[in-house]
Amino acid sequence: MSRVGKAIVKLPAKVEVKELGDKIQVKGPLGELETPIFEGIKMELSDGTISFVRSNESKNTLALHGLVRALFSNSVKGVSEGWEKNLEITGVGYRAQIKGNDLVMNLGYSHDVVFPMPQGIKIEVADQLKIKIKGINRQLVGQVAADIRSKRPPEPYKGKGIKYSDETIKRKAGKTGKK
Repeated sequence: MSRVGKAIVKLPAKVEVKELGDKIQVKGPLGELETPIFEGIKMELSDGTISFVRSNESKNTLALHGLVRALFSNSVKGVSEGWEKNLEITGVGYRAQIKGNDLVMNLGYSHDVVFPMPQGIKIEVADQLKIKIKGINRQLVGQVAADIRSKRPPEPYKGKGIKYSDETIKRKAGKTGKK
């Protein structure tokens, strides 16, 4: 039995849920998302809570039970509160700024790194060293954060680069001089 799949999702106020065949539409104050629901899994709505029930015990249905519930829960949180990832830039002369619809970063290369803002994502820069990525789609927020981080991942010797705010970088000692 899937522990994640058995858990009940409580709907916050102002969130509406509608089943559309093989998708679940979730509307909230921040926007609208669609979540897939797979064959063999049914959604049950009762008193502002939603649970997911399997119709059979096949291996495929067991695997998808927890996935459907987790995706739905992420959509509910996204349209009601939103998702957020924070990045930090470390390094002498490294900085970021917003120009129009682009995130422009100076990361020690001979040129500026320009990252266009995707549809549905809001990027904010505080004091040129902290980047905040917000959106309603958890997968998209995480992917954008990973793409920005990949422009200059943190290196282990001096720790220079872009890292998640809650990430710890394992530092290495470096070379020692001749004896």
